Amino acid sequence: MNIKFTNILFTAILLTSAQFLAQENEDSNPNQLSNIQTYTPSKLLNKGQWDIKFFNNLYTETEATFDGIKATKPRENYFTSTLEIFTGVSENNRFNLGLIIETRSNTVGGRDALSVFSFDGRAGITSIAPSIKWQPLENIGNFSVQTSVNIPLVKQETVNGIFLDEAVLNLQNRFFYDYTLPSGKWQLFTELNTQYFFGKDEVATFDVQGAKTTLEGSFASGTFILNPGVFMSYFPSDKSTVLGFVQHTNRFGDFTQDFTALGFGGKYQLTNVLNLEVLYSKFVRGNNTGLGQSFNIGLRALF
Repeated sequence: MNIKFTNILFTAILLTSAQFLAQENEDSNPNQLSNIQTYTPSKLLNKGQWDIKFFNNLYTETEATFDGIKATKPRENYFTSTLEIFTGVSENNRFNLGLIIETRSNTVGGRDALSVFSFDGRAGITSIAPSIKWQPLENIGNFSVQTSVNIPLVKQETVNGIFLDEAVLNLQNRFFYDYTLPSGKWQLFTELNTQYFFGKDEVATFDVQGAKTTLEGSFASGTFILNPGVFMSYFPSDKSTVLGFVQHTNRFGDFTQDFTALGFGGKYQLTNVLNLEVLYSKFVRGNNTGLGQSFNIGLRALF
């Protein structure tokens, strides 16, 4: 995939974010709830409203656990940049349409975590996902479902031992629900993510050093992911929140694995349009998986 195009995309998003910063509305109602309080992932957009999120995740690992054996390994690094664009399309505010674009850069072999930003391992735009977000129950506005069809742009998952992304279609459903306590200072958010991967089974070769190259298909074909998460947020002010969370992932099918992560972070409303989000998580246990940590930063524009 053309890395120059990826860099142009990143630059355009950053410039757009800077423009939003410059366009803060000074006449806003001081009693109005902030976006970070109102627009949780459960909340749908009004007709004509836009939600653009630019989220970046850097995952790095030096341990793995397979067949019950935990061992150290040369550092591997996986950077994922996700651009989500959604808009409200219905008069009753119960349907949103969107598109999700993922860009990745991965390095292995003991290189440092920031080596992913050189884009000289494996990198490129790896998938696009047409999506719909909807509110299934008219009288429960804080429960919603997001359905996406993730279309791979990767033909070979692994080349010379470097994995990039799954090379098969997957159908994803995410169920969101949140509850704000009567004080207004605490908010519980829950998510259940499900994914089913379907397509050709993996066909791979290995060189004399054991480096893998996928000729076609995917290790994930015929597998199903169940990924619940619980987030508890506290609002020290109307423009900021701190949060802690726990997430668990189970993969079932031809290849099985599971892992659990604990994390914390915060959000801050920079302007009436733009929000900043920072998260950290640690993978504390697992089976047939790497064990590492992730660093996340995102910008979200609502207008």
